[in-house]
Amino acid sequence: MKTTSIKIAILDLYNNEHNQGMRCLREIVSQCDQKNPGQAVEYRVYETRYRVESPGLEYDIYISSGGPGSPFDGEGMAWEQKYFQLLDQIWNHNQQPHTRKKYVFFICHSFQMMSRFFNLATVQKRSKRSFGILPVHKTENAREEFLLRDLPEPYYAADFRQFEVVSPDSQRLEQLQAKILSIETPRKDPALERALMAIRISGEMVGTQYHPEADPVSMLYHFRQPERKQQVVDEYGEDKYEEMIAHLKDPANILLTRRTILPGFLMDAIQKLRGENGKNGIVKRDA
Repeated sequence: MKTTSIKIAILDLYNNEHNQGMRCLREIVSQCDQKNPGQAVEYRVYETRYRVESPGLEYDIYISSGGPGSPFDGEGMAWEQKYFQLLDQIWNHNQQPHTRKKYVFFICHSFQMMSRFFNLATVQKRSKRSFGILPVHKTENAREEFLLRDLPEPYYAADFRQFEVVSPDSQRLEQLQAKILSIETPRKDPALERALMAIRISGEMVGTQYHPEADPVSMLYHFRQPERKQQVVDEYGEDKYEEMIAHLKDPANILLTRRTILPGFLMDAIQKLRGENGKNGIVKRDA
């Protein structure tokens, strides 16, 4: 019998800015059929900020990308209203009993947007921009989190952001039964709060402040930009910059994160969603 396709929507929040993130996301999603024989998977990209494109509830899985600028840039704009409306629809859909659940993964800019939407914590501008391949520390909750439990402590991730999510609202987290999974490495200034780096909002929704999709190619692209190199050197020093370059050659670091988190999320969601066996296939339909 012909299988029902798993449908994935990739929400592009890069606002038409040149980036490596969308290439990485397409690659990871396009590899789904290799790990799910007999299950057809198709995906479509929506330019959420640039063209104000938004899917409905016809998709099974949603991946919301990183993006430039402030997570408050869209306040009052049509794209943000449609984006938050979609999150509201997905959340309400998943609260209904006996429904086919919708799965969502939030990345970086989207993680900050998600934190605003659910009122999980304070979203604010950092004292200094974070940029590089940096250690991320697991919380006690990560012991029970299948996406992280096989990663070392700490694990490494591509982290570049001007904003941060801090001061979690414990009552709101308890109300949603959301769990903080990771926090950033200790700051040079001990007075500065360590930001939240990964949160599971529900069994179907999870997000990371860092870029789990990043690969050595994408990071080398960033590190080769003179202004980015200078930024790292100014913030962390020349030795730290060289250490970050060395991390790109170590498969136990950023590549392990790339191979673990998003593929694990997709594998879990697809296994829960898959119906009758049928043909393999990846169908790409860019908006």
